[in-house]
Amino acid sequence: MRRKGSMEDAIIKSDYLKEEIKLKWYLPEGFTPFKDYQLCVMQDGDDYFQIGRVATLSDQLHDDMEIESTIFAGIHYKNKYDRIDKYHPEGKRNHEYILFLVKEAIPFLEDTLHISPIKRALMGDSLAGTLAFMVASQFPNTFDTVIMQSPFVNETVLTQAAKTNLYHNLEVFHSIGTEETEVHTTSGEVSDFLVPNRRLNQLLDGTLESYQYLEAAGNHTWTYWQKDLKQILINMLG
Repeated sequence: MRRKGSMEDAIIKSDYLKEEIKLKWYLPEGFTPFKDYQLCVMQDGDDYFQIGRVATLSDQLHDDMEIESTIFAGIHYKNKYDRIDKYHPEGKRNHEYILFLVKEAIPFLEDTLHISPIKRALMGDSLAGTLAFMVASQFPNTFDTVIMQSPFVNETVLTQAAKTNLYHNLEVFHSIGTEETEVHTTSGEVSDFLVPNRRLNQLLDGTLESYQYLEAAGNHTWTYWQKDLKQILINMLG
């Protein structure tokens, strides 16, 4: 089916990461510079566009006026090792990647598209969801919304979650599957994601102005993440 919006991309040179990184973004039909838009930035960007079918959802949700005008942007990783280095809270390049995201990628997108977003959201699955939370909670004046699907949670994440007084205005969506008790991670380990996510829920629940938690049947796969995505976007970007 023919797209109503348009997909664009660009390669930027990161001073923080000392490498070139490709950004992709999907503009809704009738996009006009200098108008009011929301900006939703997705790590694991190719997965969200290809498996999550975000462009198709964007067309549908804009047509049905179920979300405000939103630009979806994606950033992808080179391989599983690059993903761990950049997304993991203890990753070797995590700090530099966060600086790239906040100080290079976001300004580049906004300057290129000539927009001043009325809302900036970060969205991600698994480690990408962890990154979304960690970045937005450290830069609450830059980001308004976090969507994290089945995030990896360790003590570093829980320590950050306990500091909600620093980012209480964030709008957060948080989901986990009840079958995520033996997740095979990219590092080769098998981890229980359910119990740490329940601890994260306990820390965030009642401490943020807007916090939605979904615990439902499902495992650590796109089968479940994609199924929930339409309603999540309506809830958080509507």
